[in-house]
Amino acid sequence: MKKLFALLLAAVMVTSVMTACSKTDTNETKGTESSVSGETTTPDASGNETEPVNADGEPSSVQLLEGKEYGKDYVSLYEHIGKETSIADVYEDPATGLAYMDVDGESVELGLDFLTMAMVYNTSTEGTDFKTEDEVYAEWWKYYITRWNMLMPEIPLYANEYYDLYSAKIKGVEEYPTNPYWPATKALINWTSEKPDNSIILGDGTELSGKFRFSFFGATSPAAPDLAVENLTSGLETVATNSEGALVLNEQVVKELQETKNEDGSLTYTITLHEDLKFSDGSPITAKNYLYHAMAFSTPVAAQAAGKDHMSCMNFIGFKGYNAYDGTNEGATLEDGTVVTKEMPGLRLLGDYQFSVTVDPEYLPYFYSLNFANFKPTYKDLWMGEYDIADDGKGCYITGDFYAKGGDGYAHADHIVASSQNADTTYPYSGPYVISRYDASAKEATMELNPNFKGTFDGSKPSIAKVVYKKIVVETQLEDIRSGGVDVLPNITGGAPTNEAIALADGSNGAFVYTHYSRAGYGKLGFRCDFGPAQYTAVRQAIAYCMDRATFAKDFTGGYGGVVDAPYYSGSWMYKAATEQGMVLNAYDTSVDSAIAVLEADGWIYNAEGGEYTDGVRYKKIPGDLATEKDKNYKSVDGAYKTVEINGDYYMPLVLNWYGTTNNEFSDMLVTGFEQADNIKAAGFAVYKTIGDFNPMLDELNQAQIYGYYSGTPMYTCFNFATGFTSAIYDYSFNMTIDPSMYSNYSTYFIKDAADIYWLK
Repeated sequence: MKKLFALLLAAVMVTSVMTACSKTDTNETKGTESSVSGETTTPDASGNETEPVNADGEPSSVQLLEGKEYGKDYVSLYEHIGKETSIADVYEDPATGLAYMDVDGESVELGLDFLTMAMVYNTSTEGTDFKTEDEVYAEWWKYYITRWNMLMPEIPLYANEYYDLYSAKIKGVEEYPTNPYWPATKALINWTSEKPDNSIILGDGTELSGKFRFSFFGATSPAAPDLAVENLTSGLETVATNSEGALVLNEQVVKELQETKNEDGSLTYTITLHEDLKFSDGSPITAKNYLYHAMAFSTPVAAQAAGKDHMSCMNFIGFKGYNAYDGTNEGATLEDGTVVTKEMPGLRLLGDYQFSVTVDPEYLPYFYSLNFANFKPTYKDLWMGEYDIADDGKGCYITGDFYAKGGDGYAHADHIVASSQNADTTYPYSGPYVISRYDASAKEATMELNPNFKGTFDGSKPSIAKVVYKKIVVETQLEDIRSGGVDVLPNITGGAPTNEAIALADGSNGAFVYTHYSRAGYGKLGFRCDFGPAQYTAVRQAIAYCMDRATFAKDFTGGYGGVVDAPYYSGSWMYKAATEQGMVLNAYDTSVDSAIAVLEADGWIYNAEGGEYTDGVRYKKIPGDLATEKDKNYKSVDGAYKTVEINGDYYMPLVLNWYGTTNNEFSDMLVTGFEQADNIKAAGFAVYKTIGDFNPMLDELNQAQIYGYYSGTPMYTCFNFATGFTSAIYDYSFNMTIDPSMYSNYSTYFIKDAADIYWLK
């Protein structure tokens, strides 16, 4: 996930003159193979060039945008010109593989936001030498991966082989194996259990939080165990993902799907449902049930509840006017001329078992367009409570006093918050299982068969009567499976754990079996790329140069895996296509000299007194007119190092506050491979370690109390966790935005690529 395209300020955009980065003039390429001068010109608030800024004062993109207003001072380059762009307009720097385009008579570099948008919205073959949209997508994807590799918004440290270990009492594993796109929580639908109680117990080293109804609630990414339980208890989606990771129409649910291209360029999907769909309590599932979630989570009421505007209907006609409706402002006009309305015209309720969705032409054509027709049913009371939806011919709207105020905001927000934490049968379920018990202290969920579940997209129905999802301790997981406390240990990785699991199975006389596959994803050192030293590309590159990633991967996986250089799965079709098209990435071979070189070029050449750096921790001078409040207040966790003011300028220490997770071999290895690494110290870094639970770590990463733990003060810049590519959809179009209205909700790395800034005059 996290663009309003050309919807905003079209009239103003005509007067735009320049972007912040050009092919010969950008700070973002320092430390790569490209030739970059030691100076760059910096646009002021009007976009005019100021005097050159030398290396030690060169601003980050965050500092460039400080105090600037989106739509007045700047917009994204994609918003300015992206919709009219073709892959035929792009040319490549042969030395770096980076992508460029001529804009307003100037050669400009294409940033992460532009490339991720074009990758899914600009795949037409018209006017190109490409024969298929797949080929165009792969070319854009190659440019995105190459730029990502240069910016290093996170550092991949291992791409491992996964081993899933099973009790032999679980049958069907060989016929229906797990794979990167098909975890045990999906594969078990086709398995059987020979245990006396016909059960299966799944172990997971990450604890549940209880957000099973909507695991994304309040978060950019869900906790994996919560999502797994959600997937087991929700289903009957209109568009499903098969075991190969491809999108397929769910014909168990959809009786007919009509696709209509409208004269205004929009696209309407009309969905007619089968009339035999039921919730777990036997109540009928109708068209309304497929619209409740989308309608609720496109309102300010749900945004207040979640502390985040999920904007479920964002891609659909009329979203902006509907999203702005607060129960009192019907007919009001927004600054851009949009009329506020209680109706959502992009969603139509056409009958008890028929509804339609109309996609805004600004989001078309789209490489994964079938996903626009993807809806999942929810019980009315879950999100709506006493309210309902209706359609009088202009679009769906919510009835009653849904928007009524109470306390400090919307009264109904409290109901939505409570529903997000519901983990019992207060509301029925639509999936193959229902939650019969959730033990919040033990972090264990017990699920039983939903007798009214019609089946998955291929008609499969589960036969295992009870599924238990429990928190395990990785160090004792093999004891758990030996004793029968667990039947499935998925995603075993690392040398010692893998060797022990294989040895257990091989020596068990058939009592235990295993499957294995290459992981579609990687473990990583992630960054909060919008404050502290991590906001600078050179710092992230220097960390990569300091770490011995190949050895780290070998040691961590025990030889059962390797390392990747960007966010890809080497088994994916687009990776294979991109490599065939000549993609070459920087492997960041270990070199403290390379690390020092990129740091010095970026201005990390001072000591704490503002003098010349000789040893210890490096500092970077930030001119006073560029320093943000986060720059001025940045310090190490213990306060021993902090940004200091000298003669009106600010000197930031090269200190990284790292948050690692407990009972985690990955965190343990980062102590020696990162925190205490000789190269890290030799390059002039200091790393401060904090170890805690996973959910508090996510709160610190997002700088929000999603799970109720955020300290309230931005502190941590480094985090270790993992990324997976287990969906049919590889789409980061929302996640690289520089638009402040979307940034906090959708940004994946909290990165703002300077090449994406288009300055307005």
